[in-house]
Amino acid sequence: MATEAIGVRVPARSAGHDLRAVKIVLHREMLRFVNDRTRMLSMLVQPVLWLFVMGTGLGSLVRGSIPGVDYRTFMYPGMISMTVIMTAMFSAGSIVWDREFGFLREMLVAPVSRGAIVIGKCLGGAVVAVGQGVIIVAMAGLVGVPYAPGLIVTLLLEMFLAAFTITAFGVTLAARMKNMQTFFGLMQMAIMPMMFLSGAMFPLANLPSWLHLLTVVNPMTYAVDPMREAVFAHLDVPAAAASMLNPGVRWFDFHVPVGLELGLVAGLGVVLLLVAVVEFRKAE
Repeated sequence: MATEAIGVRVPARSAGHDLRAVKIVLHREMLRFVNDRTRMLSMLVQPVLWLFVMGTGLGSLVRGSIPGVDYRTFMYPGMISMTVIMTAMFSAGSIVWDREFGFLREMLVAPVSRGAIVIGKCLGGAVVAVGQGVIIVAMAGLVGVPYAPGLIVTLLLEMFLAAFTITAFGVTLAARMKNMQTFFGLMQMAIMPMMFLSGAMFPLANLPSWLHLLTVVNPMTYAVDPMREAVFAHLDVPAAAASMLNPGVRWFDFHVPVGLELGLVAGLGVVLLLVAVVEFRKAE
């Protein structure tokens, strides 16, 4: 007796399905962040220690050389950047976790483009990182930074741009990796030098030529400097202290404007996003 086969129809891919996939991946990243309070606290410990412990200690050493400015005020934009960047990289690393537990394979067989999954992941990582950065922004008054609405909005936009770029970078690294230990080892090797060479913890003025070159070619420098420019624009500090602590980025005698710095970060984010999509299409 012949049996009739039951047909299974897979919905055709469409722009609507891809947008829905972006929304679902974004929503999932936010839920994971909100429900993981241990992760929230652990991501805050390091920047808070740097800001209030290291900043206070270093400030006691340089207090006489930068009158009128608390050294923690100088470090504040850098600590925002550190919080955002570390959170964004951890969000990207969850791809490796999903691969280990089989959830990634379920996403990859869905009738949506892999590019939509990558975009949702990058947007989710950026939103989560900004949410974490907001906690550091809320501490502004403790280090002498005013709660000016214009400053807060500017910092939020700059945080999102930096977080999106770093998440795209992290997704590119994680796309082909199969265990968390490898990813986090590579993440530390990549992120820590970029943070130390971005001017987050020391001024970019009067550096030795070799160190100045490293800061100029470091893409994170162009994420940290706009935040510092925004903060110092809302401070009343002596001109000498401002020129020492907020000299900006220079290419030889050319002072790089903030708009160009943000454009470089945005351009890098787009390039990394495209690379991440290509790497994700190769992933199994």
